[in-house]
Amino acid sequence: MKRLWRLLLVLSAFSLLAACDLAKTSKNNFDTSLVKTVQSGKIKGHRDSKNKALEWLGIPYAQAPVKDLRWKAPQRVKNWKGTRDASKPGKQAIQLSNGKVTGAEDALNLDVVRPDSKKKKLPVIVYIHGGNNQTGSAQEIKGNSFVNDLDAVYISVNYRLGALGFNPLQSLKTGTAEENSGNFSLLDIAAALDWVKENVETFGGDKNNITLAGFSAGGRDVMASLISPIFKGKFNKAISFSGGMTLSDETASQETFAKAIAPLAVQDGVKANEIEAQAWLQSDSKEVKDYLYKLDAKRLAGLMGNAGIRMSVFPHLYKDGTVIPKEGFATKTYNDVPLMLVSGTDEFSMFAAGDPYFQEDFKSGDLFKDPEKTAEFTYAKKYGGQLYRMSNTIDSTRQMDGKYQSNIYVGQIYYGDNAEVTPDLTKTLGSFHGIFEPMLQKPSNYQDYIGDYFQTQGGRDMSQAFKTYLKAFLADGNPNQKGLVSWEPWTSNGEVLTIDATKDKADIKATSDTQTAQDVLNQMDADTSISQESKDYLNHNVLNGRWFSQPIDEQYGQ
Repeated sequence: MKRLWRLLLVLSAFSLLAACDLAKTSKNNFDTSLVKTVQSGKIKGHRDSKNKALEWLGIPYAQAPVKDLRWKAPQRVKNWKGTRDASKPGKQAIQLSNGKVTGAEDALNLDVVRPDSKKKKLPVIVYIHGGNNQTGSAQEIKGNSFVNDLDAVYISVNYRLGALGFNPLQSLKTGTAEENSGNFSLLDIAAALDWVKENVETFGGDKNNITLAGFSAGGRDVMASLISPIFKGKFNKAISFSGGMTLSDETASQETFAKAIAPLAVQDGVKANEIEAQAWLQSDSKEVKDYLYKLDAKRLAGLMGNAGIRMSVFPHLYKDGTVIPKEGFATKTYNDVPLMLVSGTDEFSMFAAGDPYFQEDFKSGDLFKDPEKTAEFTYAKKYGGQLYRMSNTIDSTRQMDGKYQSNIYVGQIYYGDNAEVTPDLTKTLGSFHGIFEPMLQKPSNYQDYIGDYFQTQGGRDMSQAFKTYLKAFLADGNPNQKGLVSWEPWTSNGEVLTIDATKDKADIKATSDTQTAQDVLNQMDADTSISQESKDYLNHNVLNGRWFSQPIDEQYGQ
């Protein structure tokens, strides 16, 4: 009887320990149910079984800035009742895209995607989409096909765009110092990061391990956030894909905006002609403010749509002294975090193809039937690409040298440049603006251009290595991991990781890039592939005035 009693006690003890272990395991595991509660209420997401991912889409992170909030700081989201459907993408910001105005003003929302796993305390990547801060959406890169590779929570953000996201006009400066900056898109991104800090643990993310990343305009926004006091402490690491250092002068920007809006004022009978309208729009009159607030957002969204990576057409990221310091990137006060800069080598190819000089012939394919036109396109692609690559990477590091203490890792993607490996892509766009995206996302937004080149053994190996570097960087700010080519942090010696592939394997090397803008200008002068007349035209009309074009513009006095 005593033996039986002892046995029951032992079994009871084991049962108790097992229950405790189960409770402990449950507490340490992420709950993969689709219904979650964020600061404003309950949401129900979607299970992507194909990609083994969970997603919650279109979650409001701030109150919609409409009506009297149009050019104001984003406000905290009002609580909703019941369970909000988060299984479909949210609205995108109002914009002019492909000749049509789409989207809405009330589009401050974000998407959350994570692995369908039990893991908690995952690194978090907050992604800012591209589109010149005028177009695009959070769905640009979805995350479903790579969150398991990165083992991270992926969050992509919709934010105000165009004249609604940036507006420096004096009449609107009646709010807080941050609102008076005119940098409303940056205020949105900062608000999104605040939301992430408050809510990401609900999705199994680590609120103390947030990486802010962006592509193109989003990458330039990331670079601006590195010098913005309002972003201090909001993220722990940063990645800029094809985004350099671009800021605008506030006063000159006011003139550009007034010129863009003036035709609307004439159409509405407010002023007799555009000259009068421009002067009126640059005043601090309450009448101007009231007029701007009454304008239909669709009319504002259509302004300055022909910017073509020219800040002079759509100036934004103003050096206002509050959101962005007056001294810009010359500041000694950076939000100093580990930084990754990634660029393709033919960053200008897509913009050259879209320039009026080449556009129709590129679309029809006639461009490549004409040897002279092909040579002109190659000239613009080659030298524009070199300067754009440098602007995105080593030129930025040179500006930051001596002011930035954290490691900066520079990666340059050459895949697409080798005609033996990617013949069709090499002829057209090469290692284009956005070349990193097919290494992450399936299907790619660039499928029509890349064909099956990323599905070769070499393309797959390169993509996997790239994702492994990213995974390591997201985890602790160092992209290096056993089995990978060492990615050395940049110094004045120009350390760069060259990312490429043959048909059969990845071809990744630790190299250096010490090229200067003057080197490129010298190559352009010595180039005999096209006539001097063609050179002059391209330098003054195609390569001019772009993010990267200051050396060309200074050389030719334009």
